[in-house]
This record gives sequence, structure tokens and C-alpha cells, in this order.
Amino acid sequence: MKRYTSLLFLAFVLVLGTVLGATLLSGHADRPPGGSDRMVTVYTTMPPEQAGLLASEYEKTAKVGIRFVPMTGDELVGRLRKEGKQPGADLVLADSGVMKKGAALGAFVPYLSEGTDSVADALKDEEGAWTGVWYDPVVFCMNSDYMRNLPRIPETWAEFAAYPDMRVGLTDFLAADAASNLYFTMISVYGEQETLRQLSAIHPKVVQYVKFLSTPVRMAGMGEVDASVAVQSETLRYLADGYPVRIVYPTDGTAYMLTGAGLLREGRPQAQEFFEWLLSDGAQMTLQRENVFFVPANPGTLAYKQFAGKNVVLFDAAPNFTAEERGKLLDRWLQNVRFK
Repeated sequence: MKRYTSLLFLAFVLVLGTVLGATLLSGHADRPPGGSDRMVTVYTTMPPEQAGLLASEYEKTAKVGIRFVPMTGDELVGRLRKEGKQPGADLVLADSGVMKKGAALGAFVPYLSEGTDSVADALKDEEGAWTGVWYDPVVFCMNSDYMRNLPRIPETWAEFAAYPDMRVGLTDFLAADAASNLYFTMISVYGEQETLRQLSAIHPKVVQYVKFLSTPVRMAGMGEVDASVAVQSETLRYLADGYPVRIVYPTDGTAYMLTGAGLLREGRPQAQEFFEWLLSDGAQMTLQRENVFFVPANPGTLAYKQFAGKNVVLFDAAPNFTAEERGKLLDRWLQNVRFK
């Protein structure tokens, strides 16, 4: 039972809110002037609603406008390639796959600071081109009643795959990047044969392969499945809404989606200051007030120190497959597992 969290994160929110509330809620000035010296433009793959939360809060506290330009990962990489050394934005905030491709293009201006130095090497570019700001691990989301009656709790991927008579919720690997990232990461860690073996063992227990990351968590909370493979952020959101779910962290490691930031221009202190804010408790509290829970990449923040899932074991190996290779791997999953 020691490997799961329950309502501990609610206590964390209260503690963090007490310490930071006065700072984050102060200042309700009008939107700052739209001049370029007081406006930071950010290319992002974040959902617009989450990006809007960050922009609104930062504008109030720093009196600097933030203009997010949402796009898909492929669109963002294409934009960076096209604009070259004349970028149309000051900063990129996107998933690590995009950040790595941007770094390979030479799009980013290396940036090092006390904040970036605190982030683990595995969560940033070794040359300082970009730095991770938060991540979202994959967990086992268990129905509370089901979990309470288990003789033992599955704590590894092999145990989860082999656990008998368990109804499972799972997002289709073709439907969401976080889902396919789990598949590709498992292959990087265990090899394709062992990964397909484990997924084949899980397959007969899957009640439904769903399209959205939130659905497996809802199904576990409603008792439609006993356990789900889910992202932690969605599990914590449903937990905050009172759903009877618990988190089990795989002891042998897990995949995660990492969001990073990188500067596109030199001589833009406003962009650097926003970069630092993304690494701070301020950004975390802004998201958490709206039930968006990511693990901070900066261990020096109070948010990280109080976060219930900070000790989750992350897989060391990161998937490094080409688009063609990913397509073939997904085809083999479809043929050998999904539709077998």
C-alpha cells in the first residue's frame, strides 16, 4: 500500500496555497500595453485553455503580456525550420519531442541559470538549448473499493499485465501522444518482444480502448473498470473532484510526457523572466488552482517538495524512433495485439 497516493496532494495544495497565495493573487492591473518591449510571444503545443491560464496569471503579476500561438508539434517544427534565424516568437513551450527537433535545427539560444541548473540532466538538453519545466508520468489508476480488497497490489508492469480477473481501461495508442509514448518507451526499455508479450497479457482484460486520456480514469472512478493505465494529471484531477481512485506508481519505472521551454532570441530579458517563472511555484499554483497537476521539473520549488508523486521512478530510456519506425511499431501492435 506504500506505493500509492490518496488525498495527500490536497494537503499539499493547502500548504502551497498558504505560502504563495498572497503573491499569486496580488495585482489585478489591466492588461499591459501590447508593445513588443512588454509582450512575449510563445509558440506552444499546450492546450489553449492551459496556456491561457498561464498567460493571464503572468500578465497580472509581472505586467508583461504573453501571447501564446498554439499549434501541433509538426506545425511548430515546420515553423522553426521555415523561420530559421528570424523567429516570429521569443520562446517555445512544447513537448520534449518538439524541443529535441528544434534543438537539432539550431533554433534555440542556449540559456543557463540557477533555475535551469537545478533540473535533472535527463529532463533537459545537455547544451542548454532547452530545459524541462514539468512532466506527467503514466500510473496505475485503481478503483478504491477494488484496491481495498486485493490480496496484493500489482506494483510492476509485469505484475499488472499478469494480474488475474482485473478489468482494465486503456487509451488507444493511436489516439493520444501520451499513450503511444508509453508504448514506444516500453519498447526502448524492455524490447519489442517483451512489450508485446505484456500488452498481449493485458489485452483480454481491456474493457474498451478509448480515445481520450481522461476516459480510463473516469471509468475507474465509476467502477466500470477495476484499474486503468492513465496519466497522473488526469488521475489527480478526478481525485480532486471526489472520485474514488488511487494511484499506484510502477516500481520498475514508467513513461512520462515532458514539457520544455527554449529561447528563440537573444537580448529578450522579458522572455528569460517568463522562462524562469515557468520553472517556479507561480506557474504550478496557477495550473493547480484549475486542477491541472504536473510534476515540477525544478526540485528546488515548494511544489516539487510537497508533491506526493515526486519520487516516481522514471524510465531512463527515451524513445528515439523515426516517424517511419513508429508507424511500423504501431502496425505490429495492431496486428499482434489489438486486432488479433
